[in-house]
Amino acid sequence: MPINRRDFLKTAGAGLGGLALVDSPLGQLEIQAKQQEANDQASMLYDATKCVGCRACQVACKSRSSLPPVTDPERIWEKPLDLSADTWTLIKLYEGEEGTSFVKANCMHCVDPACASVCPVAALEKTDAGPVVYHAERCIGCRYCMAACPFGIPKAQWYSNAPKIQKCDFCADRLAGGERPACADACPTGAINFGSRQEMLDVAHSRVTDTERYVNTVYGEHEAGGTDVLYIAGVNPLLLGLPELDDRSLPSIDWPYMKAVPWVVGIVGAFLTATYFYTHRNEGKEAQDGH
Repeated sequence: MPINRRDFLKTAGAGLGGLALVDSPLGQLEIQAKQQEANDQASMLYDATKCVGCRACQVACKSRSSLPPVTDPERIWEKPLDLSADTWTLIKLYEGEEGTSFVKANCMHCVDPACASVCPVAALEKTDAGPVVYHAERCIGCRYCMAACPFGIPKAQWYSNAPKIQKCDFCADRLAGGERPACADACPTGAINFGSRQEMLDVAHSRVTDTERYVNTVYGEHEAGGTDVLYIAGVNPLLLGLPELDDRSLPSIDWPYMKAVPWVVGIVGAFLTATYFYTHRNEGKEAQDGH
């Protein structure tokens, strides 16, 4: 008996929906567990109230990573306007009604990074030490990481015929050798602090109790499931270009559904095959009877 189109779509849709709902997104307890596991990871606390905008961190980052200068139109000064494949760390200036503040832009090294989650070839990896590192030899140039990152950090080498992804790697090689990140070493005012995530959280919370100087917020403690780069400032961090995010990491939201895809493909494929043979089961006999 032939199956009509409407019944087929209803049946297939119900199957897909049921598979997608086999698992639910990770709950608050799982998110807290991941953050607890990250307490010993390498972490950076940026204190915007101590930053004087000298950009020594930018120079140190480019020197350590052998990145070319990004100059002004006259090609005289190093003057990048935003993060790019050639600029992994950038000091920006906020001027508004709440006051004036510098802010350091760089990879947030999320506790549960979306970029690594969506990469189909594991070119981006969250290491046990904390840094989110990039393996250029694995990259296929899909740029899913650029679309997934809620902070807009990964950048492509658009000037290359085979563009790779570039971003801050938290000086993973220096950390492995027992050194601090180059930007932290170069900061002359103590605006960039480095230690374990728990240590940086303790420092941050002890400082923001001074509400006359700080907004009582430690950005990165919970946002997007938590990050290893933390911010405190004298103005609302959202005014400094940091996005407003809830406590859930993006992988905790989409992974239960993403991992159902292979099962969906297999089961729907089998269903379509069975439907085809069922609806065409009499064709051979009818052809013989016609003769």
